[in-house]
Amino acid sequence: MHNDMIDVAKIDWLSRELADQYQQAHPFPYIAIDDFLDESTYHQLSATFPGPDESIWTAYERASENLKLQSADFTAIPPALRTLIMEFNSAPFLRFLERVSGIEGLQPDPHLHGGGLHQTLPGGHLGVHVDYNYHPESKLYRRLNVLYYLNDTWQEEWNGHLQLWSKDMKHCVQNIAPLGNRLAIFNTDEHSWHGHPDPLASPQGTNRRSVALYYYTNGAPKSVVGTEHSTKFRLRPGERRRITAKDVMLGMTPPYFRVAAKRLLGRV
Repeated sequence: MHNDMIDVAKIDWLSRELADQYQQAHPFPYIAIDDFLDESTYHQLSATFPGPDESIWTAYERASENLKLQSADFTAIPPALRTLIMEFNSAPFLRFLERVSGIEGLQPDPHLHGGGLHQTLPGGHLGVHVDYNYHPESKLYRRLNVLYYLNDTWQEEWNGHLQLWSKDMKHCVQNIAPLGNRLAIFNTDEHSWHGHPDPLASPQGTNRRSVALYYYTNGAPKSVVGTEHSTKFRLRPGERRRITAKDVMLGMTPPYFRVAAKRLLGRV
């Protein structure tokens, strides 16, 4: 394993120090760890993050998940970011996640289904949701999300905070800013409502950038009742359903939307 990016001794120490804080957090187990990698490594990763005009991206343009770019093509991801992903999927990092979360037998997803590199453009958002629960190919059960942010500058008024909502979807309990070199980890289950639903107010050219990885176990916990489902979106209290006009994109085809799917009118 490459040890240049992740300090194994550091994450071993963190796993013991943060386990209680993580497992007792509200509204569901989570933690945000600042300065996760050393500063020079972070800046190396940030500098190689692909711009929105590059060909590796798939674009999402819909009411619930707007102006979002994703790349799960491992071979197209720049080498430094590929190394980081490999380390996030390695045995030492899995042991770190197991100790912090208390979940044994975690497995990574080398296919990066739904994960990889994420980039949301100004004006974009991701509605509050719970994630799909079973991997569509392996049928492993989804247990954890890991988000590593690569935003060199981020101001409070730009929105883009990761919001964690109460089980009854009545209150936003946590707002986690997507600050550069911050690692966010949280449990996923039938009530882990989360998203960044407020449209980004960052300046043009300042996008919300992250690496997203998901972890699974062979089967669901005994406490889970329910069947396989896709991502479920919910409106916040007082929030109106967003309507997306079919003709908005006419004549507006910058490179990062040439691969966008058709807009879905009124879908959340």
